[in-house]
Amino acid sequence: MKSLWTLNSYFWKYKWLLLSGIFFVVLSASFSVYPAIYVREAFDQVANAISNESNKLNSGLRKSLIIYGLLILAMSILKGFFTFLMRQTLIVMSRHIEYDLKNDIYDHYQKLDSSFLKNNSTGDLMNRISEDVSKVRMYLGPSLMYTINTAFATIITLVFMFSVDLKLSLLTLAPMPILVWSIYKVSGLINRRSHELQEQQSAISTLAQETFSGLRVLKSFGLEKEQTDRYAISANTSFKKNERLYRVNALFMPLLLLLVGLSTLIAVWIGGEGVIGGRLSPGVIAEFIYYVNLLTWPIASIGWVMSMVQRAEASMERINDFLKTKPKIKDHENVVHPDEIRGFINFKNVSFIYPENGKKAIIDLNLKIKAGETIVIVGKTGSGKTTFASLMNRMIEPTEGEIFIDDIEIKNISLKKLRSQIGTVPQDPFLFSDSIADNISFGCYEASLDQVKFYADLANLSSDIRGFSEGYDTLVGERGVTLSGGQKQRLSIARALIKKPRIVLFDDALSAVDTDTESKILSALKSELETVTTIIITQRLSAVHLADRILVFDKGHLVQQGNHLELLNSKGIYSDFYRLQNPETWNL
Repeated sequence: MKSLWTLNSYFWKYKWLLLSGIFFVVLSASFSVYPAIYVREAFDQVANAISNESNKLNSGLRKSLIIYGLLILAMSILKGFFTFLMRQTLIVMSRHIEYDLKNDIYDHYQKLDSSFLKNNSTGDLMNRISEDVSKVRMYLGPSLMYTINTAFATIITLVFMFSVDLKLSLLTLAPMPILVWSIYKVSGLINRRSHELQEQQSAISTLAQETFSGLRVLKSFGLEKEQTDRYAISANTSFKKNERLYRVNALFMPLLLLLVGLSTLIAVWIGGEGVIGGRLSPGVIAEFIYYVNLLTWPIASIGWVMSMVQRAEASMERINDFLKTKPKIKDHENVVHPDEIRGFINFKNVSFIYPENGKKAIIDLNLKIKAGETIVIVGKTGSGKTTFASLMNRMIEPTEGEIFIDDIEIKNISLKKLRSQIGTVPQDPFLFSDSIADNISFGCYEASLDQVKFYADLANLSSDIRGFSEGYDTLVGERGVTLSGGQKQRLSIARALIKKPRIVLFDDALSAVDTDTESKILSALKSELETVTTIIITQRLSAVHLADRILVFDKGHLVQQGNHLELLNSKGIYSDFYRLQNPETWNL
């Protein structure tokens, strides 16, 4: 249960609910045991009346039985009342902790860097925050409640039993060590099989998420049946693992019923001998049968509780694997929060090597970009252009060298401040399942509808939006499925600009629109971005006329830089690019 110890901080947070619950458990357990005493006394009085008055019950006996009956009823009512309070404290506490734990996991996910997300599937992430947390809650609530209740009810019952007769108590409880041994042997097996089941559940979640996200691809290839078969195989594997787990769980109940029946038989047999020998009163047999039945549920719950605890332990271990993962990119202790970033960028001897494959994406880059300058970066696929953008956002950190913004190393600028001042427009924009207006204002929550419309117009998107029946309230669907590639990219531009950043990064952001539209959009943005440092990463050269300077990357190196005419007149990669994209102009 080492993994479950990490929950102690949550217990401390809700200590008053926990302590109140334990108090109510003690009261509930106490009131459940006391009726046994009244049952014994009632049986003894009846037995005396039968032996002394030839089966004629006198009025005194009748009155006593009514009193005992009322006492037993009162004890039962009080037990029910405190059981209700017990559930209202311990179960409510478990729901509070479940809420906090989900929020903590969700918050931690957002802090982790891109390498973590690359190495873990979305389905697995979702499964740990949903299925695994639900199983942990079963430990925090029902399992904990029944464990405490079982402990106190068993202790109080044993005290009462041994106070009546030591020999009868020991013999009645003789089958209990067998149960303890069985739980010890089976719990390890339950733990292992729970691990296997949870891992398979993650695999199913991942497969389902990928299927729904890539449904259009599946349909275009006509592979619906094949994917359904894959899911059926995964679901069947999960079924078999679940079956193996519950076959182990199924061992408990028959064993418990056998042990309870054996204990009852011993109580009647040995108790009967004690009555015949005059050592015990007849009411003791009834009292011990009551005790055995009183212990039935606590004993029966042990198997269920152990199963829940083992599954919760397996789930919490999986959760802890992620919670113990520290983000590689985070704020340092003495970060600064500049009021405003001007946009002066300086790369000093910067290199970056991807740890996954050892690829050198950026090699010894030295570069200065003035505040307000417009830079166009071109290069072949894999030349390091997107890596450059990721370094600017501090989504990754240089393997060597330093990056400065306004003469402050970006490691010393708070992540929130840095990224709030950089507007990034990726090649493959991610849109949320919300309205067009909400997706645009995602860059600035407090933006008014007029501001949303202004930036939509700036991104050449307003005419498209007017064509939708619901206008800016149109739902874009999951990942913007209802929009075309060009519309998604233009919406992403509006979203990046609405927060009024000091640095704008266009990472091949208009690859899904034609060159004329791209030129119109960038020309319209030129005046808006006049004082903003603008970096346009592109494969096409239709935007080069907007550039103050053009940078040419090749295999991680900055190999050329200058304006369009300078690079065109010098032999190199840029002139080759231009010749390939503009063969008619080049031939002239």
